[in-house]
Amino acid sequence: MVAYTDAPDHPDHEALTDNWQRLHALRNAAGEPFRVVALPVPEPITFADEHLPASYANFYIANGLVLVPTFEQPSDAVALQTLQALMPNHKAVGLDGRWLVTQYGNIHCVTQQIPLA
Repeated sequence: MVAYTDAPDHPDHEALTDNWQRLHALRNAAGEPFRVVALPVPEPITFADEHLPASYANFYIANGLVLVPTFEQPSDAVALQTLQALMPNHKAVGLDGRWLVTQYGNIHCVTQQIPLA
């Protein structure tokens, strides 16, 4: 799964297209291509005039759940449906990620380890 948009005016279009092409070029040990699934990206989100790294790929897999950041956009439903289809043994649950993304991360980021010192 990879975040992707075909909208050329999206600020992340070039980088996401590069990722998409690189993943499609990869092959497994048997020389077969991997199955690559597009995960939509939300429309650009800005805060204090800065483009924020809003992404549905910043999800967290928990026991029986996939917690997915949402951004009050139509693409939220597509992202949730995509993740639900890819992980049928988990329930895809959207959580409002608009405030977390102002800190340049989201759900997965806030679950990371914090060193003692």
